[in-house]
Amino acid sequence: MVSRFLGLGSWLLAASLAASPARAQDVEPPPANSSQAAFALRASAPRPPTTDDQPLTGLAGLLERASRYVESYQRDLGSIVAEERYEQTLRRVPGANTTTVQRGGGPAETVLVSDFLLVQVPGEGWLPFRDVFERDGRPVRDREERLGALFLRGTSRSTFEQAKAIMDESARYNIGNVARNINVPTLPLPFLTARHRQRFSFKLGKREDREPGAVLEYRESGRPTFISTTGGRDLPVSGRFWVDEGSGAVLRTELRAVDTGVDAHIVVTYEPDAATGLRVPVRMEERYRRSRDPMEVRGVATYSRFRRFQVSTTEEIAK
Repeated sequence: MVSRFLGLGSWLLAASLAASPARAQDVEPPPANSSQAAFALRASAPRPPTTDDQPLTGLAGLLERASRYVESYQRDLGSIVAEERYEQTLRRVPGANTTTVQRGGGPAETVLVSDFLLVQVPGEGWLPFRDVFERDGRPVRDREERLGALFLRGTSRSTFEQAKAIMDESARYNIGNVARNINVPTLPLPFLTARHRQRFSFKLGKREDREPGAVLEYRESGRPTFISTTGGRDLPVSGRFWVDEGSGAVLRTELRAVDTGVDAHIVVTYEPDAATGLRVPVRMEERYRRSRDPMEVRGVATYSRFRRFQVSTTEEIAK
C-alpha cells in the first residue's frame, strides 16, 4: 500500500499532521507489470462547513476536548524533531494457502534510522518529513540534520523542493511489495480537528479494563477521502482513538485502510516526554498485506531524542 504525502503543487509529502487534509496528487504509479500495490494520501479535501459549539458532555464533549487538544498539540509538536528507528520485516502469513510470491528479490528485513519532523506550511497545514541517514547499521549519508538545517534557513518553494527530494530518497528504503507513505505516526490526528471531524462519523467504543482512556471509534464518510489508491479511487479509513476523558489528550491511535488489493493497519502509542513537556509518539506498529499474497510487511518504529528547533515559514509557499 502506498500512502501519498501531502502535496504542494505536484510534489507529494507523507501523510500529515494537518490543519489541512490530504488531496490525492498522484505519486508515480508502479510500472505496468509491477507487483506493488499502492494507496495514496490525498493532499487537500474540501473544507467542511462550520458548526455551532457542542456542549461539553457525552460524545460531543469528548470530541470537543480532543479537538482543542489536537489543535494546540499540532502547534507544539511542529517545533520538534525526533530520531526514528524503524524496523521492517517481510514474512509469510501463518496459514497462507496461496502460491503468489513477491517478485524482485528484495531484502526480507531492514532497520532504518531517520530524522523526523513536522513543519507548518501556510495554506497547506502541517507536513511531515523523514530523512533516512542509516540502514542496517551502515550510514547512507553523512550524519547531519539536513532537514533541520534546511528549514532553519526559512521556507520557500525551493526549500520544499529540496525537502521533497530528501523524502523521495528516503522512501526507497522501504521493503516489501506494498509501496506506502502513510507510515507517519501523526496521520490520524487531523481527523479530530474542528475543521475536519465532520468528514467522519464518531461513536463511543467499548472500553476494556486495560485500555488507556475513553475509546472513540471513527469512520470516514466525506469525499474525496484522505487516502486514495494510485488509480485515484477513494479509500475511506476507519479506526479508534484512545482519549483522556478530562484533558482530551490523545493516548493511542489506530487506523485501518482496506482496499480490494491491500489491507493496512497502523497503531501509534503516545507517552509523556520530560524534555518537551508533551505527549509524543513513542511507538508505531504497522502491518500491510496484499490480497492473495502469502507475504505481509510488518513494521515497528520507535521515537527518541525529541528536541526543539525553530522553523521560519513564509506565505511564499502557499502561492
